[in-house]
Amino acid sequence: MEKTIPLTQEYYDELKEQLKKLQTDGRTKVADALQLAISYGDLSENAEYTEAKAAQEKLEIEIIKLEALLDQAYVIDKSLISLSKVGFGSKVKIEDLVFKDVEEYTIVSPAEGDINRNKLATDSPMGAALVGAKKGDIVEYNAPGGLMKVKVLEISR
Repeated sequence: MEKTIPLTQEYYDELKEQLKKLQTDGRTKVADALQLAISYGDLSENAEYTEAKAAQEKLEIEIIKLEALLDQAYVIDKSLISLSKVGFGSKVKIEDLVFKDVEEYTIVSPAEGDINRNKLATDSPMGAALVGAKKGDIVEYNAPGGLMKVKVLEISR
């Protein structure tokens, strides 16, 4: 399978750990719930059994999704990240010219994007606008609240 989803090493490691937990602890917990529900007898009217089976299905779907993502993922080499312009894997410090806040974000793939962790996806309005910008550039993008302007203060790895 072709590796088409770039991830940071940190996120790749997080996903591997999450998958390991689901495959071990998660499956053990579901198996225990199923065993307990079966002990109640008559599975046709056993709400605990139905719930445990639903939990098992949800768990297995999550495991399959994580395995598929990891199969298609490759870790980016931080040493190859340009410091001259914003790109995938860059850490970028920006100043919001409207609200005067200074924030730092890492530009990541859509799979890894999480604004709450200061990870901007390359397909988000701000992330897409920042890609290719240089230190000192003023970048405009459309946000849900209207047109926003930010200034690139610093680019790092």
